[in-house]
Amino acid sequence: MHRFNEMMHSFEMYLYDPEENSIHPSDIAYLLKKIRKKETKEAFLELLGRVPHDVLGDVLLELPEKIKDEAIEVLSSEELADAIEHLESDDAADLLQDIDDLDEEKSEAVVACLDEEDRVDIDKLRRYNKDQAGAWMQTELFDARLEESVQEAIDRLRRLKGEGKLENIYQLFLVDENNRLLAGISLEDLIIMDFSRRFKDILAEDEYYFLSVEATAEIEEVAKMFEQYDLSVLPVLDWQGKLIGRITSDDIYDVIEERATEQIFNLAGVNDDAEYEEKLFGVFKKRASWLGLNLITAILASIVIGLFDQTLAAFIPLAILMPIVASMGGNAGTQTLTVMVRQMALGDIDAENAKEAIKKEFMVALFNGMLFAVVIGFVAYFWFKIELLGLVIALAMVFNLMVAGLFGALIPLLLKRLNVDPAVGSTVLLTTATDVLGFFSFLGLASLIL
Repeated sequence: MHRFNEMMHSFEMYLYDPEENSIHPSDIAYLLKKIRKKETKEAFLELLGRVPHDVLGDVLLELPEKIKDEAIEVLSSEELADAIEHLESDDAADLLQDIDDLDEEKSEAVVACLDEEDRVDIDKLRRYNKDQAGAWMQTELFDARLEESVQEAIDRLRRLKGEGKLENIYQLFLVDENNRLLAGISLEDLIIMDFSRRFKDILAEDEYYFLSVEATAEIEEVAKMFEQYDLSVLPVLDWQGKLIGRITSDDIYDVIEERATEQIFNLAGVNDDAEYEEKLFGVFKKRASWLGLNLITAILASIVIGLFDQTLAAFIPLAILMPIVASMGGNAGTQTLTVMVRQMALGDIDAENAKEAIKKEFMVALFNGMLFAVVIGFVAYFWFKIELLGLVIALAMVFNLMVAGLFGALIPLLLKRLNVDPAVGSTVLLTTATDVLGFFSFLGLASLIL
């Protein structure tokens, strides 16, 4: 509550004198979200109406989906168009897509209110699929021709920054007369150059190494490039090698966050889109479908237990120790599964080293199985004073942890081969394997040995 009151005060001061007081759009979005959840809808709309149009677009992009939709519904096409024109091209395309998803007619009306230049830039980005680099790029560029001098380029940067047409500039891109990318020069290199020299002469003496990506490349691959080479910006080219945009690190942070969130939700059998819904029934329905599948696997495990009902009736300690085998197998399998899915997402595991990864996880599971087999074997013996019972649970422990390691490594690899997201459904399949095979091994060994 203290943070909320402090931000409200900052927002009031910002409205009173924007030049003397500043407040970040994400903080304004925080205020809107809090007011929408705790106050009336009218209070939310009143505060929304006071947000200056030069930051309104950034604020809308920071809002949760449901609250953003409410804001889009009440704002006029002219207000939305004005907000979009204050955004960078990639963010403008994202907000227009949000409007289009909610109301196609309103989206068309907003587009009609945009000026020609903004409309062309947004249309360029919307040609690409969301998983392609082109959909994430900005068309605003700081570039220069070979015949230009350093001074001319810096003067242009100063002018464009003053006009608010460029933000987050990290590099100058050198292009030829056909707009083909020739080099990338960081700003820190640019400012120590002789301002009177032409880029043509500079490039003849020094090489400026740069990476680039085609607009049709998968955004996942682009994210890996940013991680691997610690990039701040990456130029985007068309199929002819012409410079058409750039991707900055702030957008890649969003890609990485989305990917990590999706993996976490999928491993838990939770739909990531449904979790952001505020309607109780929507969340309930999505979770219930996975729990229903899990119930089927639990019934399979119970059927296996039922096959050995006479053994359980004769040896009550088996029923007491049985959950230990399943729990250890499940946890060991989850460890392996989590490591495999994460390494596959990072590109550390592929077809070439998959066998090595399986072997490693199997051996780790085997060693753990042997260690904890000794521990639980002695525990079972001292607990129930039955020597063979300790042997039974020890053997079952080794077997189930080997199953957990093997299936935890194989399941995501097999799903990927079938073009299924390795994170989706892996836990259900793994639980089925460790529970069914774990109970079967434990009770099967007990019926043979005891």
